[in-house]
Amino acid sequence: MYEPKMELTPEQEAILQGKEGKTKAKMMECLVRYGDVFGAKRLAPLTYKTGHLVTSFGISMLTTIYPLMDELIEAGLKAEGGFTADPRPMEFENCSANPLEKLVFKKIIYGRQQEYEGMLKKVGLKSDDSFTCTCYLPEVGNAPKKGDVISWAESSAVVYANSVLGAKCNRNSGVLELFGTILGYAPEFGFLTDEGRKADYKVIVKGDHLPEAQILGSAIGMKVMEKVPYIVGLDKFLKPLPDEDTVAYLKDMGAASASNGAVGLYHVEGITPEAKEQGEKLLKDDAKEYIVDEAEIERVYKSYPIMWKKKDKAPQRAFIGCPHLTYKQLVDWTNKFEAGLKETGRKKLTCYTVLTAAPAVVKKFKATPDYARLMATGAHLASICPLMYADNPLCGAKRLITNSNKLRTYTFAKYAKDEELLNILVGKEGK
Repeated sequence: MYEPKMELTPEQEAILQGKEGKTKAKMMECLVRYGDVFGAKRLAPLTYKTGHLVTSFGISMLTTIYPLMDELIEAGLKAEGGFTADPRPMEFENCSANPLEKLVFKKIIYGRQQEYEGMLKKVGLKSDDSFTCTCYLPEVGNAPKKGDVISWAESSAVVYANSVLGAKCNRNSGVLELFGTILGYAPEFGFLTDEGRKADYKVIVKGDHLPEAQILGSAIGMKVMEKVPYIVGLDKFLKPLPDEDTVAYLKDMGAASASNGAVGLYHVEGITPEAKEQGEKLLKDDAKEYIVDEAEIERVYKSYPIMWKKKDKAPQRAFIGCPHLTYKQLVDWTNKFEAGLKETGRKKLTCYTVLTAAPAVVKKFKATPDYARLMATGAHLASICPLMYADNPLCGAKRLITNSNKLRTYTFAKYAKDEELLNILVGKEGK
């Protein structure tokens, strides 16, 4: 039996020794070994027990996950508070694929999707509408409170929970977050500690305009990597939380910082909960400074490579919503599309455009007149994961364009600023 370096409670020790079954013992050993590697002194009890899983996709080649899930099910183990999961990889009704692309999706890449979703339900998936990377939005309802200890994975969800909600979670890998959610513990190190939540960088945002969230997040992520930034200068542009525009901005900025770097927590002066309470006391004594002005934003933007084989051709498909859009973002894009098409005299958008949002957000939006307005522009509304769509080599080879830095980073998609993307889609570019 593994000899832990950390101190365990009698209850935790009993689980590790197998007194509650072999399966729980193996899960506990995984958590303890994980914590020992990072110097955790103990396992902290979860104070918010609804999890979020990153592994939402039934990849045929991911052969190790299926016997593991079978073992959990056979042992009768289930997450007490349930869990949400990342978006589904396929949704042909609202994000089309040709017959060959569908074959690759359904038989080669995600051939075990239906089977895997059945497994997820048996171990605690909350519902069929639980597939989204923005589980914390009010329409979805998986939102811990400030100070809550949680066991989540998915970089954009974790950084939002830590930063905007003030919860405590490390950047867990897939499956470990499920073990923690089922057992009710998380190794106490990193972002679960006061010292681990202090800032290594003071990021000073300068300029007369609010920077594009996706580019600012990218700049911060590439500079600080896995460190914690304390950001000043945004509070003159952003309204206090829970303003919907502020929520959307921080969501997108955080996702970019987590994918273009490895940021798991940021503080925004005057905005995020810990920064409002503690201010610059959150800065470490040896914190470095990073100035982000308009020239730096432009430098970062121009550094993005264009991976298309035919760089000068028009895009074949556009994705907006990685991470998933908020309800207000859907309304805002609808208004922009409608006004832009009216200005250019076009009836429809110039290429196949998919906006993605959580299933609950999509349902809410569909119940309003705005949905018919959006459909009239030729856009499509889905809850798919754009990253998983682009994992299909046939789909990923298309000329994809996006305003998501996360999607740009992990695929061959070309990045465009919001206004640039809008102009392309309504046919204003070059006029």
